[in-house]
Order: sequence, then structure tokens, then C-alpha cells
Amino acid sequence: MKKAFVFVIAALLCSIMTMQMTSCTDKKVGQDSIIGDSSVRDTSALDSLESIIEEAPMPKTADELFDDFVFNFAGNSKLQRNRIVFPLPVTTGSKTTMLQANQWRTEHFFMQQGYYTLICDNRRQMLLGKDTSICHVVVEKILLSKKSVQQFVFDRIKGKWMLTGIVNQGIGQNRNASFLNFYNKFANDTTFQIASLNNPVKFTGPDPDDDFATMSGEIAPETWFAFAPTDMPRGLIYNIMYGKNYGGGNEKIFCMRGIANGQEMEMTFKKNGGKWKLTKIVQ
Repeated sequence: MKKAFVFVIAALLCSIMTMQMTSCTDKKVGQDSIIGDSSVRDTSALDSLESIIEEAPMPKTADELFDDFVFNFAGNSKLQRNRIVFPLPVTTGSKTTMLQANQWRTEHFFMQQGYYTLICDNRRQMLLGKDTSICHVVVEKILLSKKSVQQFVFDRIKGKWMLTGIVNQGIGQNRNASFLNFYNKFANDTTFQIASLNNPVKFTGPDPDDDFATMSGEIAPETWFAFAPTDMPRGLIYNIMYGKNYGGGNEKIFCMRGIANGQEMEMTFKKNGGKWKLTKIVQ
């Protein structure tokens, strides 16, 4: 996502998000928030973004890295239809149906919310987005409130990324089921948050006295709300799995990455004695 055309998309998204925030005077958005205010969306601005992306042909190099490809796929409906294997198999439980081209509706993924999330088993997995040898990726659309997951399966075929299938499943069927159920409660229940903190939680974040420096320390449960993220994704989150080497595991790195502002936050959770605990946060 460090190539020129991605920066163009990011700049456009930043402009759209600015229009959204200034048009919503009864919402306050923290200056350093990764998430921003997604409660009001300027659909006309998003349509304009899509038109601009469609006018610029996708560089051939975008097929090298999935991160570069998926921004073009999500923002360009014409390209999207050309990069889907129709009829597209859609599997729900033991039933598979074939979706025809005229039944497809454009999927913008996380483009409309201005950030995306990753759920990794370890730090090595976080680097796979830069691996040009990866030929299989799954984008998960996770509806926490409905306890369902929609998996979009992509494969690189003859050098081109293609959407080859969709799998619908309940959260209970997902490899991250234990963590997802935990996170849903963690993000919505402050009392549960406190009970789910390791004592102490390691912290690294911006130094309030120096805009160019960071500070590190430890957070005790009683001081959590002074350091806690002001906004955590709720209801709907996304996950990108690069390759096939993902499992359950007793450690999860939950990463939130801003599309327009380049900001990133990581929360590391470990499962001990059957209970997940937040052990580290990096802002």
C-alpha cells in the first residue's frame, strides 16, 4: 500500500472523510482516532471516488501484492466484475449455489469506513501482506452483532487476483471463534474490559509532551481508561488472511490500520486458563 496509486486513493478517502465529519456537527471525532465517525456516509462522495478510480487503469504491478489489488477491486465496480470467476460458488453450510454475473452487487469492503483490521496469530503473519509469493487470500466480513462471517476467497490465477468463492458461516464455525466472541464483549462492555486486562498491560504510545516521540510503560487496571482507545470497532469488522497457515492459537494480535491517515494500533491478547487477556497495546 505504499505505491503511488494507493496514496492517491488514500488522499481521496481523506477528503471524503473530512466532508463526512464537517457535515455532522453533533458528532465529535478525536483528532488521533483511527476509526473516525462512520455513522454518516457521504454516498455521493464515495460514488465520485469510484468514478475516479475507474478512470485510472489498475497498474499491472497491483497484482503483485494483494493489498494493492484489493483497493482497486473494492473501489472499481467495472474491474470487480472482471475479476470474479462466474458463476461464483457461494457456500452456506453444506449447500453451494452458483451466483451469476447479473446477480452480483458491488462489494466495497472496508473502503467506506476508512480503516481495516487484521487478526493475526503472531507477528510473522502481519508481514505476509508484503509477500509477493502469496497466491491465496481470504477477506472476512465479520458481523459481530449477528454472529456471522462472510469469507471472500481470492486466488491468483495466471498472475491475476480473482475472487473464486464466497463462504458464509456462523462465528462458531470460524477458526477465530473463541477470540471473536470474546472481542465482541470486550469492545462493548467496559466492566468486562477491566476484568480482561492483564496486570499490568504493556503500553507504547505517543508522548503527549512531544509530537515526534513515543513513550512506553505499564498500565494498571485502575488507570486503563486514561490510556484505552477512544473508539474500538464494533458490530462489523474485517480480517484479511494471507495464505493458508492460520490456526486457532492462544495469542491474537488485533491490528487496526487507517486507510487515509496511515495510523495504526495493535492490541495483543493471550489466552490463559481458558480466558483471554489484553497484555499489550501499541498506539
